[in-house]
Amino acid sequence: MRAMEQNAMAEVITKVLYPDDNNLEGKSLRLSQQYFLVSATVQDIIRRYLFHHSSLDSLPDLVAIHLNDTHPVLAIPEMMRVMLDECGYGWDKAWEIVQSTFAYTNHTVMSEALECWGIDLFKSRLPRIYQIVEEINRRFCAKMHAKGVDGYKVGRMAPWNDGYVKMANLAVVGCHSVNGVSKLHSEILKNRVFNDFYSEMPEKFTSVTNGIAHRRWLCQANPSLSSLVQELIGSGFVTDAEQLEKLMEYRDDPGVLSRMAQVKRQNKIRLAEYVKKTNGISIDPDSIFDVQVKRLHEYKRQHLNALQILVDYLRLRENPDMDFVPRTYIFGAKAAPGYYFAKQIIRFIVNLGKTINSDPHVNQKMRVVYLEDYRVTLAELLMPAADISEQISLAGTEASGTSNMKLMINGAVTLGTLDGANVEIHDAVGDDNMILFGMTADQVIQLRNAGYHPRAIAEHTPEISAALRAMNTGFCGVNFCDIVDSLLNKDPYMVLADFASYEKARRKSSRLYTNQTLWQRMCLINVAQSGRFAADRAIREYANRIWHAEPFDDMASGKKAAKKAARSGGK
Repeated sequence: MRAMEQNAMAEVITKVLYPDDNNLEGKSLRLSQQYFLVSATVQDIIRRYLFHHSSLDSLPDLVAIHLNDTHPVLAIPEMMRVMLDECGYGWDKAWEIVQSTFAYTNHTVMSEALECWGIDLFKSRLPRIYQIVEEINRRFCAKMHAKGVDGYKVGRMAPWNDGYVKMANLAVVGCHSVNGVSKLHSEILKNRVFNDFYSEMPEKFTSVTNGIAHRRWLCQANPSLSSLVQELIGSGFVTDAEQLEKLMEYRDDPGVLSRMAQVKRQNKIRLAEYVKKTNGISIDPDSIFDVQVKRLHEYKRQHLNALQILVDYLRLRENPDMDFVPRTYIFGAKAAPGYYFAKQIIRFIVNLGKTINSDPHVNQKMRVVYLEDYRVTLAELLMPAADISEQISLAGTEASGTSNMKLMINGAVTLGTLDGANVEIHDAVGDDNMILFGMTADQVIQLRNAGYHPRAIAEHTPEISAALRAMNTGFCGVNFCDIVDSLLNKDPYMVLADFASYEKARRKSSRLYTNQTLWQRMCLINVAQSGRFAADRAIREYANRIWHAEPFDDMASGKKAAKKAARSGGK
């Protein structure tokens, strides 16, 4: 049994990716897992490199290692370990090579992307790596002190401080490049999250806005729209998404706008059939498909969306004959396994949906669908059918977002805050082709500094108070006191502060949708301006600015290889 136990414990490290870390066992497994994965990768990179080279001196010229958030940051001390212990390098040369090889992208300002490890756990699980991190920290702090940097500032920047190994600090110290994934996010990194580092080493910081695989999200996921686009502007957009801008010449063409509307309706019918089959819910393809699909997190504010649905539901219950454009609210999201509050939000949306969908007083005007097991294949069905793209995070919290780009390229109109890449979507399409609401990132900071009191907003807004009372009573036998308590007493992501503006934006979207010619014009403009968000552009910027990698001609390389093989009699 002991032999089997040892084998089982060895295998568990690869059984569950990102185990729940709300307990010591989960934390220990996650740390071991992170180290196992980066160690295997670093050793493999170096092993293959040394097949063709006698030393690692030129490694940065031929290899770029990119750290996405902090989960793989242990690769930095692991490469130092290999170079010091196995390759015979001295510290200074090894550190020069490591810094020149590694780059770091911060993908979110949430705490899970700025992870810290308690020193006791770190030291017990990874003793040699701990020694190396300790030395990295000692040398970095000495360097900063020698420059005359204030001691408190050095402490905030230190990779090892206050009893914790701070992975984000280690990433910034150990990499030659640090970037955010949208213009706004990159400014937040420089001005807030990593301001101490930016003031001392501004040359490290850059920005690369995220991109999406447009061949998947347009050409593959939406073949009808892709065919229409190809008929109008040719096939060049398949390899060069910027060519989608040629669609702008058709923005006032009634025939083209009508055909786009037909494509959208067929995609909505296709999704409706899927929802009926999997969820047993009938939804109207002629209603507004109002879509919010993304990771479930408080800062993305799915509970703002749900609260507004509840307010409208209570209105319709009191006045079923009120003017209301039929709307289908569609959610898709997964929550982290240990994230209790996020799971409560899911339960709230699901139970609210069951209540609304079974209520004959309102269910001809509104339906709520929560799609289970949200994944890429389901997203490929959903994105082409969306009319409205809900991008409603609190300004200053979303790094970029990519669902906003996927929905945009499929002709959905963004209803959102000026957050993440929404800022750049707004730059692309303008006020008339996007529905904005809510505070800016600066206004959020101002309100927080002045003192935010969500209970006062609720007490002075009867409809919010009524909705919160309904949540306390509950739906389908479950009450949601935890969400109510958070909204009234903390509201960390300012749901109530933005509620009135959000409600106004929702009403505006209904008015716009009733003018189908105008709405389809907005949809076409969004597709036409989406090319800048292609992953091809993002990868090109990473290659040029961070990895210093130059493109090569695949066809030419293939011909050279074929000639060489022919001369040698090989294949």
